[in-house]
Formats: sequence, C-alpha cells, structure tokens
Amino acid sequence: MKTTILGAHGPQVGRIGLGLMGISAFYTGAGQDDAGGERTILGALDRGVTLLDTAEMYGPHTNEELLGKTLAESGRRDEVVLATKFGIVRHPDGRSGVDGSVENVRRSVEGSLQRLQTDRIDLYYQHRMDPAVPIEETVGALAELVQEGKIRGYGLSEASVATIRRAHAVHPVTAVQTEYSLWTRDPEAELLPALRELGIGFVPYSPLGRGFLTGAIRSADQLDDDDFRRSNPRFEDEALAANLRIVDVIEGVAAEVEATPAQVALAWLLAQGEDIVPIPGTRKLERLEENIAAADLTLSDDQLRRLGDVAPAVGDRYADMSSVNR
Repeated sequence: MKTTILGAHGPQVGRIGLGLMGISAFYTGAGQDDAGGERTILGALDRGVTLLDTAEMYGPHTNEELLGKTLAESGRRDEVVLATKFGIVRHPDGRSGVDGSVENVRRSVEGSLQRLQTDRIDLYYQHRMDPAVPIEETVGALAELVQEGKIRGYGLSEASVATIRRAHAVHPVTAVQTEYSLWTRDPEAELLPALRELGIGFVPYSPLGRGFLTGAIRSADQLDDDDFRRSNPRFEDEALAANLRIVDVIEGVAAEVEATPAQVALAWLLAQGEDIVPIPGTRKLERLEENIAAADLTLSDDQLRRLGDVAPAVGDRYADMSSVNR
C-alpha cells in the first residue's frame, strides 16, 4: 500500500488505516465474533495497513483487549502505529461523561497500556474535549507522557480549531480526528486549512458515512434495535430517504470505473490530500480488501467534481451535538 507521513512530524502510515470500533461496539453484530476480528486485524497487517485505531470506551475496554491479545500472540506489535483514545468515561449503567483531568490522563494511559499489552502507545487521542478542564492542563499531562516514553505523540478528536491551536502551543499535536466524507463536509471550511497551516495530520473517521455510502443500507429496519445508527438523525426515515441521493451519484461513478461505491467514496476522500488518512471500519476480511483497493483507484477530474458537487447529508451527525467541535 502507498504510504504517507501523518502530519509534518508524525509516523509513516499506510494511506488507509483500520478503525476497530465496530468489531466490539455500537453497530449491528458487534462483539459477536472475536475470532473474525483477529483475522481482520492480521489480514490488515498482511496487506500493508499500519494505522490501527481503537479506544478505551469501545466495549468498554474489550476492543483494546482484543487488539492487544492479537498483536501480542502474533508478535506483530512493531508493525503497527497503535492509536487509542481516552477521555470518554462509560459507566456500567450506560451513562457516559468526559474527563480530561490530569488524574484521568494518568489513570487511562496505564489501563490502555495494560490492555494493549504494550509499553508505549504511538498516538494517544483525547476522545472528546472536557469543558471543565483547560486544554493546556490536559496537554501538559500528555507532554509528560511523551517525555516518559509511554506515548509517542498525541491527538485530539472532535476539537474546535481554537482548541487545537491552544493545544498545539503547549505541545505539537500529531493528528486530529473528526468525521469527513461525502456526507460530512464540515472540515473543509476551517479545520483542514488550520491543520495544514500547523502541520497536523488528519484522520477522518466514518469515511463511509457509518456504512451508508456503501449503498448497502436502504432502511433503518436493516439495523439491530441496539445499533447506534438507530438514534442517528441521518438514519431517520425522511433523512435517510433524502440522503440516498448521495449514494446514487456514488453508484453512478462506481459503474463508470468498475469499482464499488465504498471504493469510490474512499478514493474521493484520498484525492482531497496526501495528509488525509481515513480509518474505515469493518469486521470482515473481504470488506477490508475492498477498502484497501481504493488506494489504487484514480478518479477523473470530472468524476471528482460530480462527487464534490453533491450536497452534504440531511441531519446532524449525532442526536446530541454538544460534545463535538469544542
């Protein structure tokens, strides 16, 4: 697979990474096939994927444990740029909150290191910003972890441009995560220009619109009752029907280039810049291979224009948007 440098000073990674959340949490079928998840992780490494993305709250904890076990038993830890996240605290009764305190940074990294069976984390993200804790305090603790060798670098997820600048002034940010795809174009206005100015890498999650851009989801009735997407505004009946127009354009281009809709959606995203490293998630090896092939798909200027001209999705990204872009 082609590679790129994540930001001005980050690690070298494959152009497409792997998001592991769906193996263990939130989506239909999650947590039901650890053996299949292990095969997918190892299959990704065999095919040149190096950036593997997890979080302590996926499960919670079970996703990190599965990844740690897989890498330890295979002896392939050193092939991976290992990324995980802290800062969202999930409680046994289903409640969740955010905690960016220095104490939680320390507590969380030790837990993640243990579950991942490793002595260092390559990229440690703050999952959501904590409005009760100045970002300078959180980043100060992360900078100490860098000095101690427990993490190689840190990132921010769903942070505003103002917060990113404040964090970067304390210690350089390696990468930023947020949604970016043909149905989420928000980063183009302010976030992407700021990241490029500062030399920060960009790791879009949900680059396939939580599976919607593959064309496989035509009704929310296809999803389990506990699937996160059931409560997502973009999957509500009227919004979903309206958003199918995006899929229609993608499928039209896919037919022209003899590729799948997923490959076209990812190829469009990769064409937006060498500094963009999407992390599509999957539990299936065949879907992994399909996604990876997008790195070799070249779209014409006209095809990129037609895709780019499609209006973004109807509906908010989350039912509660208060925790993003802050």
